[in-house]
Amino acid sequence: MANYFITYSYLYHQKDMLEDHVRTGAYFNACMRNKAQFKDRVVLDVGTGSGILAIFAAKAGAKKVYAVEATSMAQHARELVDAQGLSKVVEVIQGTIESVTLPEKVDIIISEWMGYFLLRESMLDSVLVARDKFLKPDGALYPSHARMFLAPIRSQLTQNRFQECSNSVENWHDFVADMKEYYDVDLNCLTESFIEEQQDYFVKTATWADVHPNQLLGPPVCFASLDLLTVTQDEIKKALEANYSMHLPQMCTVEGLAGFFDVEFKGSPSNPATDCVLLSTAPSATGATHWGQLIFSLQPGIPCPQNSTIEGKIDITRRGDNHRLLDVTLSEQALRMGENNRKDLAKYLFHIE
Repeated sequence: MANYFITYSYLYHQKDMLEDHVRTGAYFNACMRNKAQFKDRVVLDVGTGSGILAIFAAKAGAKKVYAVEATSMAQHARELVDAQGLSKVVEVIQGTIESVTLPEKVDIIISEWMGYFLLRESMLDSVLVARDKFLKPDGALYPSHARMFLAPIRSQLTQNRFQECSNSVENWHDFVADMKEYYDVDLNCLTESFIEEQQDYFVKTATWADVHPNQLLGPPVCFASLDLLTVTQDEIKKALEANYSMHLPQMCTVEGLAGFFDVEFKGSPSNPATDCVLLSTAPSATGATHWGQLIFSLQPGIPCPQNSTIEGKIDITRRGDNHRLLDVTLSEQALRMGENNRKDLAKYLFHIE
């Protein structure tokens, strides 16, 4: 994340996203199943990348599409637009959305801005800037709404991560002994820092995973919802704080929480979608989207009796050293076993790199 835009200037990265057919198919359907909403409209594609969403909008009937791209991928987008015979409709503009100007207001803003756990990368900031600068008062955003979820899971991955951390620390102790024996240099003064470093990486960093539905120990809970037409830039930059309560219908051991999101293409009150399309990154038996799910590992696992509840508070904040990365805190956690039986649980801090 040292230079956020560089990765998106490579075709291999665009290919990774395009071949995610859940993602690409959802945007295609949102346009093609709502041609009445796009017909003769002016559309802005924020972060067009390869230009694929701008092409979808044009094929759905838009009379003009402004496709804004911050990186040199803009040149490839122009080539792709030209190859489709759409250069009279789609205008590719290289620059950040914060710096460009348009000759007119737009009816629709379309963008694929979502990062891991929805908010990583903070590209939503740019979409809201575009909305406030360029969207007509009765305009629509595609997608229009977003939701964030947590679900309790069992996962060998959490055990593996802790074992990797333990193995790394054990290897360090052997290394310290070797350095003392061979070179008479005592590195023990660095041991505590090394352990903290390894725990930060293996234990406190959320891990990408393709979670199968049979790993779920209870139904996912929605802890946050965003209406992209009304949420403000100030609100999205603040820490997201929410409470959650997860029901465990069977006796189990919760080894982690899976975080994921979905977005909906509902149009706007003035121009509602005919067919509301849902793009979900929830665990699926057919495999994960490129977003997958993020696993927040809980070790040791939490033994839960039948019909118990894990409740707590989640705080999502932007990293001070890089606003595109996130810190996630799970606090005020408790296992509730009946109305008057409550057991306090540990507090956890995770990084989303």
